[in-house]
Amino acid sequence: MRNLQLNRWCIAIAGVAALAACPPLSAQQYPTKPVRLVVPFPPGGVSDVIGRFMAQRLTSAFGKQVIVENKPGAGGLIGTEAGIKSPADGYTLTQITSSYTAHPSFYQLKFDPVSDITPIIQLSQGPLLIVVHPSVPVTNTHELIALAKERPGKLNFASAGQGTPSHLATELFASVTGIKMNHVPYKGGGPAVTDTIAGHTDLYFGPMASVLPYVRAGKLRAIAVTSSQRVAAVRDVPSVSELGPPGYEAVLWLGLVGPKGLPRPIVDRINSEVARVLKLPETSERLEADGAVPAGGTPEQFLATIKKEIEVWRKIVREVGVKPE
Repeated sequence: MRNLQLNRWCIAIAGVAALAACPPLSAQQYPTKPVRLVVPFPPGGVSDVIGRFMAQRLTSAFGKQVIVENKPGAGGLIGTEAGIKSPADGYTLTQITSSYTAHPSFYQLKFDPVSDITPIIQLSQGPLLIVVHPSVPVTNTHELIALAKERPGKLNFASAGQGTPSHLATELFASVTGIKMNHVPYKGGGPAVTDTIAGHTDLYFGPMASVLPYVRAGKLRAIAVTSSQRVAAVRDVPSVSELGPPGYEAVLWLGLVGPKGLPRPIVDRINSEVARVLKLPETSERLEADGAVPAGGTPEQFLATIKKEIEVWRKIVREVGVKPE
């Protein structure tokens, strides 16, 4: 009897040791069922289009369907909150945009924007394009700064609304250059572009995809991109950093996150597959159509970007006293 009990103990201990030596099944075989990708914006926009592009290619990579679920509302907060409060098993991923880092400055969030997520990878990044009405006598940022100093508070800049990337990027530019301009907020980027074309506003820091067609048509003049370097879509347009002020940068980006506590083996698997997709020529071509480029990088690099931008926008919001509409 004693020998039988001893054998059972040995078998039990061996079983525990074997389990400890093996990673969880979900990490070994992930994914074993369809994956949900929450896009917190309506169908048809840039975020949705890129989300579906990535979902199609990850479906092929995983051998399991990646399904896009649009959950719009509250500037992306509704879908984002739903996604990051899902089980941390890798079967619900959430696509976030650069506006995610501005939300803590405006809203009482029901989650911590840093500690309640697991960053996975940054998908893309692209600058805003600074455009002016053709009647505005400037062709570069040096001339824009000089004109704004000659006419403090007289130049009107459009934005897609209070606290939007177009608004905050312009306020950041004004802060680092010491100029004052008058903010004219609109309910979306479309009206902001339309009124700048009509001359009701003087300038607009707009997403490349929405303003570039009007630049090419001669209805707006591009004077700079807000990235640190020039971009392929408008190679003849300098970056703000190139002309001054140095160090200024404001980019739009997309990225993937999971809920807090997402196992590292799953994070690494997703990061690896997305990184491979981002290196495909077709991905560069698709992103370039929207004035963006593939990003990539490690989860740690993406987390550092999120933390840095939260502090940048918090500082600007405090300085300017910006309040959401």
